[in-house]
Amino acid sequence: MERDTKPARTETYEHTITGLLAKRVDMFHEAERIRDRLAEIRNDIDALDRVLGTLGYTGNLDAEMPRQKRHVVFGKGELTTNILRELRMAEGPLTSRELARSIVALNGDARDRKYVSDVTKRVSKALREQRERGVVRSATDERGNLLWALRERRV
Repeated sequence: MERDTKPARTETYEHTITGLLAKRVDMFHEAERIRDRLAEIRNDIDALDRVLGTLGYTGNLDAEMPRQKRHVVFGKGELTTNILRELRMAEGPLTSRELARSIVALNGDARDRKYVSDVTKRVSKALREQRERGVVRSATDERGNLLWALRERRV
């Protein structure tokens, strides 16, 4: 038994594209609201901690917190692989922050400053480990920032 397929009402999918773009904007705004609310909650927790300290609480606040699932951002070796790929494609040495922004842009929103800062710390650590292994080299720029590049391989 053959199915009759109805032809598309438009050949360009312009309505679908418009709807998907509108949904994308809605989701982006929702993510911003969630990020703002999360910042408010963190500030409230900090305020509660200060009040508890003022009232004489001397216990370990972190021990009182429920255990949280560990959020794995990068799989084993994934960050190092991304770093080395970015350094291979770069036209010159890069800072840890520049590398972090490039990597974050692949996976998420590079405008999220806290996330970029977290990834920058991880990138710095991974680069130091790769420098010890002789894979990358570092130099200091005029402002004291480390610039990273791949070490040339000797044949």
